[in-house]
Amino acid sequence: MSAWQPLPDDLPAEVRHFVEQLRLLKDRTGLSLVALGARTAYSKSSWHRYLNGTQPPPRQAVVALCRVAGEDPERHGVRWELAVQAWPRPATAPDRPEGDQEYEDDPTLPWWDTPPEETRRGTLGLPGGRLLLYAVVLLLVLLVVGVVGAVVLG
Repeated sequence: MSAWQPLPDDLPAEVRHFVEQLRLLKDRTGLSLVALGARTAYSKSSWHRYLNGTQPPPRQAVVALCRVAGEDPERHGVRWELAVQAWPRPATAPDRPEGDQEYEDDPTLPWWDTPPEETRRGTLGLPGGRLLLYAVVLLLVLLVVGVVGAVVLG
């Protein structure tokens, strides 16, 4: 078994229990953090943060660890939900007041789930409007290329 550093005393019980369960899963794999990172697509430093309780892991990381350890991801998914809800939130940066954040920093969500406010509203006033705009422009370019190709080739 690995020699884990002690978890912070101020961690809520749900978080402490969840991190301890993650540590047991990791120990059952017999892998180093480097090898675990290679098998799960999460870096050694990310696993270090997750397994020492300094940052909540994304749900996908927990599922990946469960698969490597041969465990049921669903069972640990419930623990993950409880832990993430209880996880201590970092204090707001002193230069940005609480209500002035561009978006909610949630380290458990991938970057595509937490876009900045102007992207969330979207171009054209629609959700995902920028993507829609790109799709329409691409469609028009393809249409013009098709018409020009038909005229040139007969």
